[in-house]
Amino acid sequence: MAHPPPSPSSSTAQYTQQFLSSVLSQRGPSSLPYSEDVKWLIRQHLISLSETYPSLQPKTAIFTHNDGRSVNLLQSEGTVPMVFQNITYNIPVVIWLMETYPRHPPFVFVNPTRDMIIKAQHSFVNPSGLVSIPYLQNWVYPSSNLVELTRNLSHYFGSDPPLYSQRRPNPTNPTPNPNYNPSVSSNASPSGSISAGSIRPAIPPRSYPPSPYGSASGSGRIPSPSPPQRLGSTTEDPGEVFKRNAINKLVETVHVDVEALRKKREVEMEGMFTAQAVLRQREEEVLKGLREMQYEKEALEQQLQMVLMNTDVLEGWVRENEGKLGGNTTNLNGDEAFEPSDPLSKQMLESTSSDLAIEDVVYALDKAVQEGSIPFDLYMRNVRLLSREQFFHRAMAAKVRAAQMQAQVTTMASRAPPYAI
Repeated sequence: MAHPPPSPSSSTAQYTQQFLSSVLSQRGPSSLPYSEDVKWLIRQHLISLSETYPSLQPKTAIFTHNDGRSVNLLQSEGTVPMVFQNITYNIPVVIWLMETYPRHPPFVFVNPTRDMIIKAQHSFVNPSGLVSIPYLQNWVYPSSNLVELTRNLSHYFGSDPPLYSQRRPNPTNPTPNPNYNPSVSSNASPSGSISAGSIRPAIPPRSYPPSPYGSASGSGRIPSPSPPQRLGSTTEDPGEVFKRNAINKLVETVHVDVEALRKKREVEMEGMFTAQAVLRQREEEVLKGLREMQYEKEALEQQLQMVLMNTDVLEGWVRENEGKLGGNTTNLNGDEAFEPSDPLSKQMLESTSSDLAIEDVVYALDKAVQEGSIPFDLYMRNVRLLSREQFFHRAMAAKVRAAQMQAQVTTMASRAPPYAI
């Protein structure tokens, strides 16, 4: 447990500041597990607490979590004054500053002495001593602080005291009523306890044991200020006091400047990160557009190759047929412009053209009979004849198609290399 060395020439407030500056500035394995951006705020909270409630002094101790993890944390151990029935009592407490403090509330435990017990079924203190009051439940960062927490603890302790003094055998009064026993710190005045019909003398000052909720090696207690000295006793050198105050003021000014500069740089960095994200998004969009244009270019090149190939085929066909015509284009027969490549193709062309022609004739007959241009019996006779003829043409087309498929298979088999079998 680390604690500031006592010095007769320094006040308790100075000890507290030096101690907190020392432990919060440590680096490496021995550093406290608090974020760097809140260490100054933690220091201010503890200094304000020790100045407002001198009985609560900061120190470091080992806190053991429920899962067995042990961590070195800051705590304020001492007493919280409360007023019960117009009498002031001191309730021993331990305020643990957890790793996430001050963004999350601290843990507060009542720390009963050996002659104290925790009140059963207390409204805001469980049997292990953990305190849960609305101020802790509604903790708001960064406005909540330890001073206001202690004030709330004093108020709630006064409304429902959490500790009783243990019953002791007494021949004159074998069944005394439960009463509240104050814990006495070095700077707290003794207070009485409540009994039935009388006030019992105050218990002599004594030190209470360390909190059972966090083990600590050593006391780590910052010495309380010595009792006020009488007039004529030695006083501090004004020059030393001025020097200390100047140093403290300079340190605070430098810290404020550094904090302001850090916040300014953080804002600039956030702006740069935002600009970087926008630029990366634009880069991805540009690369995506470039890839799409590249794909489109390749597709257009393929289409161009197909067009050029078809153009070559058409030009070759035109040259070939121009030679056959011999320049005589006046008596050109359209049916003879396209010659099938083989007899099967010629039969397929004739059957398909006849089938389609009959289909057109039937359609014209349907329209004529609907308009009343031809009698119905004539329509039925012609449709019957045309349907029979169309059936023969379609049957011929099916046979030709089967023959073409067989010829194609035979041709492919004859072209296959021997090793492919």
